Amino acid sequence: MREPSDIEIRELADIAQVHTAAAVLAEVWPADRQALPVQALRALQYSGNYVVGVYDGERMVGASAAWFGPPAGRTMHSHVTGVLPEYQGRGVGRVLKQHQRDWAFTRGIGRITWTFDPLIARNAHFNLQVLGVRVTDYLVDQYGAMPDAVNRGVPSDRLLVSWALAEPPAAMPDAAAVAAEVRIPGDIDAMRRETPAAAAAWRNAVRRGLRRHLEAGLRIGGFDDERGYLLVAAH
Repeated sequence: MREPSDIEIRELADIAQVHTAAAVLAEVWPADRQALPVQALRALQYSGNYVVGVYDGERMVGASAAWFGPPAGRTMHSHVTGVLPEYQGRGVGRVLKQHQRDWAFTRGIGRITWTFDPLIARNAHFNLQVLGVRVTDYLVDQYGAMPDAVNRGVPSDRLLVSWALAEPPAAMPDAAAVAAEVRIPGDIDAMRRETPAAAAAWRNAVRRGLRRHLEAGLRIGGFDDERGYLLVAAH
C-alpha cells in the first residue's frame, strides 16, 4: 500500500471508470440502492464537473464528485468523497482536498462547500482543524432518510461548511473568545452499531445544543478533540 504522496488523483474519462467509481463509493457506503447512480455520476463527469478517482497504481481506491454552484458566486459544491476502509486515516483525504482546491483554482472558483455529519469527530477534526473551513449553517435532516448502512435509520443532520480557497485557514479561537462548547462522542460509528439508542440521544443533544447557540447569535469557531465544538461571538 502506497503512502499518500504516491497516491494519484485522476479525472475520470469514460463510462468504465465511472462504473468503477460508483462501485468504490458503494463499497464505502453499502446500500440497497446507490446514493449517486452511475448515470448521474456520468452526467456530472461528461458535463465538465469535478469527478475523480483516487488511484494506488492502477487500482481505484477512492472517488469524489463535486459540481459547480451559481456562476455569480464562483463556487463548487463537493457532494461525495469516499476512500476504501484500508486507506482511511492515512492522509489520503488531505491529498484529495488539495487536488480539488487546485482543480477549482484553475477554473476561477474561489470557494468550495460541502456538508458533514456533526457527530463524526474525525471529520470535524479534519475540516475545522486541518483545513480550517468555516461552518455556515446547521441543516436538520438535510437528505431525509438515507439508504446506506452507515446512515440508515439516522436523521441526516449536517453542518454546511465553506472553504475560501484564497484565504488563510480559520484559526482556532483563543480560550477567552469561547462562549460555549458542545461535546460530541469520540466514535459515533461504533455507538450506532452497539448502542443505537445512545447514538440517537447524542444526535438530539448535539442538535439542540448547536442550534440553541447559533440562534442566540454565536457561530462555530473551531473544534477541539476533547471539548467538541467551540462557539464564539459572530462578527
